[in-house]
Amino acid sequence: MTSVVVLGVGGVGAWVYNDLNNNINSAAVDDKLGGDRPENLSPGSKNIMIVGSDSRDGANAKYGKDLTTMQSDTLMVLHIPADRKWASVVSFPRDSWVEIPSCQKGDGSSSSPHHFKINEAFAIGGSNNKVGEAAACSIKTVEANTGLRIDHFMSVDFSGFKGMVDALGGIEVCPKQAIHDKKAHLDMEAGCQTVKGEKALGYVRVRYAVGDGSDIGRIGRQQEFMDALAKKAKSKLTSPDAMYGFLQSITKSLTTDPDMAGIKQLYGLADELKGIPSDRLSFLTVPNYGRVADQPTDKANVVWQYPQAADLFTSLAKDKEVTKPQLEAAKKNVVYASSVRVQVLNGTGVSGRAAAVAEKLKDAGYTVTGTGNAPGGTVPKTTVTYPTGLDSQAAVLASRLPGLRPAADTSAAPGVVTLVVGPELKIGDVA
Repeated sequence: MTSVVVLGVGGVGAWVYNDLNNNINSAAVDDKLGGDRPENLSPGSKNIMIVGSDSRDGANAKYGKDLTTMQSDTLMVLHIPADRKWASVVSFPRDSWVEIPSCQKGDGSSSSPHHFKINEAFAIGGSNNKVGEAAACSIKTVEANTGLRIDHFMSVDFSGFKGMVDALGGIEVCPKQAIHDKKAHLDMEAGCQTVKGEKALGYVRVRYAVGDGSDIGRIGRQQEFMDALAKKAKSKLTSPDAMYGFLQSITKSLTTDPDMAGIKQLYGLADELKGIPSDRLSFLTVPNYGRVADQPTDKANVVWQYPQAADLFTSLAKDKEVTKPQLEAAKKNVVYASSVRVQVLNGTGVSGRAAAVAEKLKDAGYTVTGTGNAPGGTVPKTTVTYPTGLDSQAAVLASRLPGLRPAADTSAAPGVVTLVVGPELKIGDVA
């Protein structure tokens, strides 16, 4: 899409260039992110957070009942490696159950850290309907849960999306079944058809009335729709009226950090992306499973699958390519957090540390069998050990703790993984 914008702008006059350039909104976020951020482990690489958002004001109000803050329906991170030979787009299901860190709210107060759906972060920061504050909380949440350093952000709102589609005369979609969804305000028959405006928006937002009703299925439809949108935009490059309307819509709906806010900056980004072959651009979704497997009462949300999710984030942080086939193969070996039985022992000498860590693990779905003190009282560092047959369970637990590798212990009691908390482990680093 960035390439299309750049190609389109390249064919217009200086006055149109300035007009489009002035459309792009800028929002500074650095002062809202705090100092405890991940390091960039691969200098020269970039991570760009992309949010599909709306304020639910005006014409958008019907898409959310009693919602007064900004909402994010789509959340992705584009990773551009230092060598610019490949790229990955990682989608985060909006129903991902994660820890939301403390964020600055619109009224100047701060929220408390808690677990909830990942898309709540945008709403917490955007309680005053300012994109910068909303994006800042989402960035903090993504960084805290992935370890990836976010370098830039882009936010595109609902109204801009509809304008882009309409300027191109609509986009053809081919649903295999009829779709009737009141929440998405969508009624469509099966078969190929061209959608515009509200119907196009409803199609990419629809969830419950098509497929398996999951956010995962919706992510796939959104990726397909955006691919079709980009291809049609390219086909309209020689049509001044269509391209001007398209460029007006996308630039008016775009808010970025100051370093990305401008046509010149988008040119630079497109220049970095233009040499990447299409077969080296991977669209990935964070490995996940239904949270109901860990919490029987929660049938609405998903949790990330470990250690696969941690391996994905670590690979990108270290600038190592991950392909979709690789990720799909790794996802097949599911170990639910609730199946990991763990005892937590305090090796810090600080009273209550094992209990605090145990509570964090319980919140993340693990089965804590008990707490106590480590033999000998104190240890130099945190360890994870496991008896024969529990290597997979130990790997899941260790992947939620920074820099740990589990070790086999043939003398350990069967059925239980042992976590000995050392002095370097911070409570905030757990799960």
